[in-house]
Amino acid sequence: MNNSFERKIFPYLFLLPTMIIFSVFLFWPALNGLWISLHQWDGLNPMRFIGFENFTRLAGDAAFRRSLWNTVVYSVITVPAIYVSSLGLALILTRKIKGVSFFRAVFYWPTMISSIIVGLSWRFLLGEEFGLMNYLVTSLGASRIRFFTDPRIAMGVIIFVTAWSLAGYYMVMFIAGIKAIDHSYYEAAQIDGANNIQQFFNVTLPLLKPTSLLVLVLTTITVIRTYPLVFALTQGGPAGATRFVVQSILETGFERGQMGYASSMAVVLFVILSILTLVQFKMNREDG
Repeated sequence: MNNSFERKIFPYLFLLPTMIIFSVFLFWPALNGLWISLHQWDGLNPMRFIGFENFTRLAGDAAFRRSLWNTVVYSVITVPAIYVSSLGLALILTRKIKGVSFFRAVFYWPTMISSIIVGLSWRFLLGEEFGLMNYLVTSLGASRIRFFTDPRIAMGVIIFVTAWSLAGYYMVMFIAGIKAIDHSYYEAAQIDGANNIQQFFNVTLPLLKPTSLLVLVLTTITVIRTYPLVFALTQGGPAGATRFVVQSILETGFERGQMGYASSMAVVLFVILSILTLVQFKMNREDG
């Protein structure tokens, strides 16, 4: 009886604290958000059940569709940029070079700064009237660069700053993954005459699949949920060109008092994130 309890029940007791935390802070809020999305509610007065009217309204909301498209464009470019830059840094900083610990700390440092501070710092550097970069550009006789008033440049700035601020964090994961690879694989590849590029594509990259999956999933979730950094840089401008779904949710719920409608937006975002995560897991499983 005791052996049966220990083998079947006791292990789950170790998971119980984690399951309680997930239930309180993840599962319950998600279910509650789905319930709220089926109501008309301003956050103060009693909720009125309206079924799927919020989702029907969402389908015809041009502003939401635009923010969703902006989010897609931003994510499609930013996620690969973070992946490539973090992996590149990890490959460089796992070699025996002088001051490697210092450079690791330097590249990791931006991840320790608040997103608001990062955004404000880059806004100070790239500001069109008083920015340091435009000051240098105009001092050379060139015209000012519209970093925050040209839609395409503004999106490019956000992508660059996001990759700059997050690459160091995922670099650490790749460094750990690279160091876990047995050196005998590289010795065997060298005996077969493989050069550095061939070793990377045939040894390093395949053995980094678990780390790559983790980085891609976490990066996708982080990028799609980005708000403070974007708001500090552009406030969603110019003319909504960098207005993403999370900003739409917050403005709809807290500024306009349409909590039910904002919850329907959050449900759609949750479904998109879930689908992307499942696709990434399936692709990794098929490749394996």
